Formats: sequence, structure tokens, C-alpha cells
Amino acid sequence: MHWKPHAAALADGVTHAASRWRPLVAAVPRHRFVPRWWQRADDGWQLHDGPTDHDRWAAAAYADRSVITRVGPLHAELAARGDQPQGSPTSSATLPSLIVRMFQHARIADGNHLLDVGTGSGYGTALATLRLGEESVTSMDVDPYLVDAAAYRLDEIGLRPRLEALDATGPLPGMYDRIVATVGVRPVPAGWLEALVPGGRLVTTLSGTTLIVTAEKQDDGSAVGQVEWDRAGFMQARAGDDYADTLPAGLLEAARNGAGGAVTQGEYPVLDIQEAWDVASMLDIDAPGTVYGYEADADECTTWLAHPDGSWARATSHGGQPPLVHQSGPQGLWDVLDRIRSYWLQHGELPLRGAHVLITPDGETRLARGGWRAVL
Repeated sequence: MHWKPHAAALADGVTHAASRWRPLVAAVPRHRFVPRWWQRADDGWQLHDGPTDHDRWAAAAYADRSVITRVGPLHAELAARGDQPQGSPTSSATLPSLIVRMFQHARIADGNHLLDVGTGSGYGTALATLRLGEESVTSMDVDPYLVDAAAYRLDEIGLRPRLEALDATGPLPGMYDRIVATVGVRPVPAGWLEALVPGGRLVTTLSGTTLIVTAEKQDDGSAVGQVEWDRAGFMQARAGDDYADTLPAGLLEAARNGAGGAVTQGEYPVLDIQEAWDVASMLDIDAPGTVYGYEADADECTTWLAHPDGSWARATSHGGQPPLVHQSGPQGLWDVLDRIRSYWLQHGELPLRGAHVLITPDGETRLARGGWRAVL
């Protein structure tokens, strides 16, 4: 494949002319890091093989979008034609513009030692290594296969940073000036603060949200920073081969079709939570672990929610009328959602973005903005 024009065009699209990351994006053959990938189709996940279709390969690898490389426990590289993996994506090559933005939030300087949490395909590690040099970059992933594959591909293009296969939410080897995580965590692991030098800077996202947290380590072992006005969504950090199912059996079916519980008329319209990023983030702060979905046709729309504690809610509206709300369980999930929307209407915005962040040495993460407080 004649990849350099594609990489140059990608660099033009995801960086500005004066960015130090621009020549680095143009110098990395991203297609080498995603030889096979999964793509959603009407009947499930479809497997694509780059070397057998160079045009499709270039289109996928050099677009500013994430490329799914693992679904459930099944790596695309290890899959056979006709395999139909079940579950959620568990690894990907993150969209290049987001990788660059995360590194920019880290304020990386010459001579910094960087810990890249979430090796994934290795593409982001390649950019960081070109920026800082092999001796200054360590990358970690919980998946040994991903680490081995990334090491092989990095070596193919002449890069040999330090790679480790381990659960990065536990104790970490080494000390670092910068830690950048392309996986979501909640709360921030205590080991990250222990491995960060005083004055060092941490960049991560809170799992279940689109919130980017940046914080600098203080002399007392805590870290102080803010929730950035930027947005990002990463897969949640996992300790095992796949994500555990946190919902009780039958709860999703109850949320979508069940009867019983309290029945009321909703105050606000039915909302597609997945497309309302700030509301979704606030919902996960107030009711962490909530799963939700949305269905609509010409005359009817429905939102449903389910929580690991057994709570569920469903709101259905016909012809744009106020919704009929069904709720059951320890917490009224639709009431939680309505409180969030009431706050938004009263204050003009939700308090998350721009919030002050304090991470204590044991990893407790505290958010504050105005009179609003949250402890993770």
C-alpha cells in the first residue's frame, strides 16, 4: 500500500499546521496496526481483512475514527470467516484526533517519561515514541496478546519502547512525569498517583462518562486539576478477558417490556440519553452503572434504563405527548434523570465540565463546581 499520502492527509485533518504532532501522524503507517478489524453490520459484527482489500483498508485506517479490533474475547486477527462475536467492543485503535488531544492535554515536554495506559493497537504508543524517544515511553495493557502484537508492529517500523502486560489499575512499576490513559477508570487508581512524580501530570477519563480529567500531583501525594471542557469516550478498564455482566438476569427485559412498579406521567420528553452526552455523564455520576437504550418509530418513542441494584424505568411517548413512565426498584431511575434535567433548566448547564478535581492519595476522586459536589 502507498500509505504516505493517506497518512499525510490524516495529519492535515487532525492537527493544525504548527502542531508538533502533525509530522508524527504523517510518519506512522496506521494501517500496519489494524490489519483486521470488526465493523457493525445489520446482522452483527462483520470481519474485515486489510491485506485482501487495500482500498477498504486505507479507508478504515486513515479516517479519523476508531477501528474496533476486539469484540468480547475475540480478536479480529484470531477470528475466522463467519465468526459472530457476542458482546461489546473490548479493544480498538482510537481515532487519531482524540489520541493527539489526550497527549496535548498532558502538556508533554522534551525529556518527560510517559506512561501510556491502554496499549491497544499500539498506534498511540508509536506517536508518543516518535515524540519522546524509546527510553522515555512505557505502554501497558491488560491483554498480553495486544501487547505482543503491538510490540511486533512497533518493531517493524523501528520503534522499541517498553511494553508491559499487566493490570494498570494495580501497583505500577517505575515513576513517570506524565500518565495518559486511553481507558476509562472510576475512581482514579491510587497506583497512578504513586507512580507520578511530584509536579507530574495525569490525563484520564472517568468510565461511563465523556469527562476528561487532568490533574497535577502535589507534594502531599494528592493531585489537583479539573474536568476539561473537551470530551472523550473510552472503553472501561478491565481486569480480565472480558467485561462482567453487572445486571441481574431478566432486568433488561423488564426494563423494555415489564409491568408493575410505579406508573406516572413524565414531566419532560423522552430522551435519547446516548446522544445527550452531558446528561449521560451526569447520570453515571449520580447512578453509576446505569444501562440505557432508545427506540423510536414514526409515532412512538421509548427510553429504558436498568441499574445493577435491580432498578429499572421505561418512558414511552405517543405523538409527542408527555410520556407514560414505569419505574421499579430501589431507586427511581427516571426520577434521577428528571432531577438532572431540572438542574440543567435551572442553572443553564450541568456542573460537570470545568469542575475542580481533587484526587486523594488513596484514589478518591472529588468533583466540585459552585455548590455542587460529587465523590467517586
